[in-house]
Amino acid sequence: MSTKLKLGLWEACCVVFICIAGSLLHFAFELSEFWTPLALIAAVNESAWEHSKMYFWPGLIYALVQYTYVRGQANNYWLGKAMALAVTPIAIFSTYYAYMAFVSFSSAKASLPIMLGIMVFGISFGQFISYRILTAKPMRPQLRRYALPAYAALIGMYSTFTFFPPKVFLFENFYCYQYTGDYGILPDYEDYRVFTRPGDDSQGGGVNYCEGVVVSSLDKDPVAALR
Repeated sequence: MSTKLKLGLWEACCVVFICIAGSLLHFAFELSEFWTPLALIAAVNESAWEHSKMYFWPGLIYALVQYTYVRGQANNYWLGKAMALAVTPIAIFSTYYAYMAFVSFSSAKASLPIMLGIMVFGISFGQFISYRILTAKPMRPQLRRYALPAYAALIGMYSTFTFFPPKVFLFENFYCYQYTGDYGILPDYEDYRVFTRPGDDSQGGGVNYCEGVVVSSLDKDPVAALR
């Protein structure tokens, strides 16, 4: 097997792994009965930032594992993986807000399959960038040295912003396509439950609890989505 094919397969498997692990992290906080320490890696509200945590931590874990298998074949490894971790949320955020602007202008109904497609696209784009860097010629040490501060910045942000969220739109809870004015860990999660609790006959909202909602809260102004 050629080196490029091997690295390509690793990056493709990374897309699958992040999608699966990230989906689990979407529900992990509820399944833990909202155990605060788990908020470090699991999504705690419906903001764009909290969703990006679901892609960052699995991507970081995968990068650590992958290194043990491809360190002899890949060039610029840590820089490539740092770029993937940084580019993935940017690709998802930009595509997501462009889509929300479209449905706002058209008074359309937001589509869960399209939302999931945006997730897969963003993750795939990040891993494509990683693949290109890993298969490129060795870069100058002056460029590779930026990998360490990039990891430090990303880990620092993803470790703290849930507990100390900046009060900007990216971190604001966006429940059923409306900003709620809440950030970080919410005071009450009963309306957000997806699963039925043991011994409780009441049903949660389900995975599609916002499906079919017309995006009218932006008043046909996509700039409102950016607050």
